[in-house]
Amino acid sequence: MGKAADLSKFDRGQIVMARRLGTSITETARLVGCARPAVVSIHAKWINEGDTSSRRQGVGRPRVIKEKGRRRLTRLVKQNRRQTVAQLTAQYNAGPSASVSEHTVQRTLLDMGLCSRRPTRVPLLTRRHRQLRLQWAREHRDWTMDEWKSCLVG
Repeated sequence: MGKAADLSKFDRGQIVMARRLGTSITETARLVGCARPAVVSIHAKWINEGDTSSRRQGVGRPRVIKEKGRRRLTRLVKQNRRQTVAQLTAQYNAGPSASVSEHTVQRTLLDMGLCSRRPTRVPLLTRRHRQLRLQWAREHRDWTMDEWKSCLVG
């Protein structure tokens, strides 16, 4: 089982202020949404050191694709948006950086918000459709909000 994430600066500040205002440990823990021992340790640290900052740095394994690699990967995706993950991985590994797996590239792309999707196929508008839409728009150009509302409700 992994360690829990650190409380934010705001949460640590809430703990200190709540305790200074005389709130009990249990009420403070319930207010912030953390465990009672966390409230005790943060308050004790503030009393002893006058600071509540966490010394713990990033936890877990270091990222294989760092920020510079993420920018490079974004550039590769923008060159050809129809490439597969296998093709992107091959291009990325051809560069100077460390070799990475397809799974790592896929996970990094998802973290950056670049996910694949198929374009929806919709029928194109014919000349007749465009004429009818323009005619409808011209007929309803001067409608008031009340007329629109009655049309939507009715």
